[in-house]
Amino acid sequence: MLSTGGTAKKLREAGLTVKDVSEHTGHAECLDGRVKTLHPKVHGGLLGVRGNKKHEEDMEKLGIGKIDMTILNLYPFEKTVKGGGDFSQCIENIDIGGPSMLRSTAKNHAFTTIVTSPDQYDAVMDCMAANGGGATLALRRKFAARAFALSASYDSAIASWFSEQIDDEQAPVVARAYKPHTTLKYGCNPHQKPARILSRLGSDLPFEILNGVPGYINLLDAANAWQLVKELKEATGLAAASSFKHVSPAGAAVAVPLSDVECRAYEVTPEAAAELTPSAL
Repeated sequence: MLSTGGTAKKLREAGLTVKDVSEHTGHAECLDGRVKTLHPKVHGGLLGVRGNKKHEEDMEKLGIGKIDMTILNLYPFEKTVKGGGDFSQCIENIDIGGPSMLRSTAKNHAFTTIVTSPDQYDAVMDCMAANGGGATLALRRKFAARAFALSASYDSAIASWFSEQIDDEQAPVVARAYKPHTTLKYGCNPHQKPARILSRLGSDLPFEILNGVPGYINLLDAANAWQLVKELKEATGLAAASSFKHVSPAGAAVAVPLSDVECRAYEVTPEAAAELTPSAL
């Protein structure tokens, strides 16, 4: 088991035998930790094709051992940006070694396993337990696909942030990364499945779905209804409600205190009526 820095320390504290990457490569970490795993003994061990005579000869000649699995988490770039980190903090949270190992392992997934999230740990352990200590090709391929998706979104987030630091018109390519939030019932029309709500990385949706599975038009209705209710409340100072159907207003109302006649009709005593909010009706 190879590891670096704080991770190696935690693993040893848990009673596991760990070899520092610097010991494995014969080169100490340098440049304030910017260079730890960027070494042929790491990437050669990940990229070497098992059974390829030329690869195995090169690995033996260079003293490169095979590495079967990579488990990593990338530096929290998006979290740093969302937390208001300054330019230098965001730059320092651009991971280099992690994505490099991720891509090397995922490319050679025919022989190596890439694990990029804690929510994969149980699946890989169950698979190994059921298959003599090794992950199946199906699982390796599935995890490789997820790894490349993570790599793409990570780089897109960096490119998106960087383009915002300069004049967008000067950028040769403007990248935007989005994250999925929830699956919709369908898009504009019932045949448009699947459809999803996505938001730009580093931002949150301005609403929360409490119940049900809305479609795209339902979301437009909700957004328009909210705007109408907001305008009515600002104009009248009263609680308001509205309903929409297919992006067209179907009704709107404001709440007013109960009249004497309404109190008698609903058997509401004057004392109780005085305690009711304007939205009681």
